[in-house]
Amino acid sequence: MKLDWIVEAEKHVGLAEIKGSEHNPEILQFWKDIKRGGIKTDEIPWCAAFVGACLERAGIPSTRFEGALSYLEWGSNLTEPVYGCVVVFARMGGGHVGFVVGKDENGRLMVLGGNQADAVNIAPFERFRVVAYRWPKDVPVGDEPLPLLSSSAVSSTNEA
Repeated sequence: MKLDWIVEAEKHVGLAEIKGSEHNPEILQFWKDIKRGGIKTDEIPWCAAFVGACLERAGIPSTRFEGALSYLEWGSNLTEPVYGCVVVFARMGGGHVGFVVGKDENGRLMVLGGNQADAVNIAPFERFRVVAYRWPKDVPVGDEPLPLLSSSAVSSTNEA
């Protein structure tokens, strides 16, 4: 069974920043969806806006904050990744947040997220970067095993 927030997230795969002085209106809408409508640019790291907008559109309150690390205390803690969970990563200068949608043949997490190379996509991440797996409160945790997704991409290292 597909999770509503993952169905929403998948709708945006391929969405990207507009280089230059224009800004992608859909990314600006993500900010509005998390009650941060004062942000008028797609140049500010927007991974938390993407995750928050997908959750909000699925009827689940997000942190409504622009920082990825705001998800460290959101929802319920998980000790292992499950399909659809929110994953928080450490990175130099901050964090990154997305949704776990699988693993690759090397055991890396396949993460559906925004602001990954300035776009919404599914990218591989090393597990050692994980600082938290989180799940929406009052939503039963799924037991679906992580699907195996093929990836020849280099692991993401800096999503700023």
